[in-house]
Amino acid sequence: MVIGVGKVADSSFDIVSKVDRQEVDNALNQAAKEVRQRFDFKNTDASIRWAGQAIEMEASSEERVKAVLDVFESKLVRRGVSLKALDAAAPRSSGKLYKITASMKEGISQDNAKKVSKLIRDEGPRSVRAQIQGDELRVTSKSRDDLQRVQSLVKGADLDFAVQFTNYR
Repeated sequence: MVIGVGKVADSSFDIVSKVDRQEVDNALNQAAKEVRQRFDFKNTDASIRWAGQAIEMEASSEERVKAVLDVFESKLVRRGVSLKALDAAAPRSSGKLYKITASMKEGISQDNAKKVSKLIRDEGPRSVRAQIQGDELRVTSKSRDDLQRVQSLVKGADLDFAVQFTNYR
């Protein structure tokens, strides 16, 4: 192979797992408003709010606190936030209230990055290379068509975390 004049630069994109904090905040505010206004939540002490980086939901019964979580999940979906990014604990009793604590997962763990990298290696086009960089993956290839095939492959994979594609160049 002759290197030099006419060498085509590799195209690339990053596979990341990020959450738009503003959209989560908007969904939480909408859920809190709905919980305050809905008739079936009257006299159940139901609430949802930020508790530092976590999201705290409370209600007087386990069913009601699960319903608060359900309202919040529906608001996240409407705002385009993947439910795979939501990590909600099981309801627990705290005095006379039941609580659910949830957090938003961001970043791709090393194990998950290795799974995605292996998926691309095994099922993706041969010209594509995936490189783990911290909590994201950089995917490179000379062919933009191959990169688009990899995006379709990753979107179609049943991953247990949300993925987005950024820095496409």
